[in-house]
Amino acid sequence: QVQLVESGGGLVQPGDSLRLSCAASGRTFTGYTVGWFRRAPGKEREFVAAISWSGGSTYYADSVKGRFTISRDNTRNTVYLQMHILKPEDTAVYYCAVQGTPFGLTGRGPESYDYWGQGTQVTVSS
Repeated sequence: QVQLVESGGGLVQPGDSLRLSCAASGRTFTGYTVGWFRRAPGKEREFVAAISWSGGSTYYADSVKGRFTISRDNTRNTVYLQMHILKPEDTAVYYCAVQGTPFGLTGRGPESYDYWGQGTQVTVSS
């Protein structure tokens, strides 16, 4: 069983940056596709970004493309989401998720992921 713990959220102003971290325990991240999702108040959970098991491919929602960067450090068993030029509409709880099967195809739907963290709140407000 793998446990995921997100950190790095907080209250920032529009235009600021944040870096979220997702640390895994109980199993290595190596060889597994990892994604970030978010849920804003009153809205459905939505895909934000994903990184392939090899780290060679990354995928982004159109709303964050060019502002967010997903990366992974397998030596630290951690995946990051660097967020720049934050906007009020980025306010949400951010979740990381990992697939349960190694070397899987990268998916944008939550059904593609088997293990989820508890989330970290990001609030963008002036």
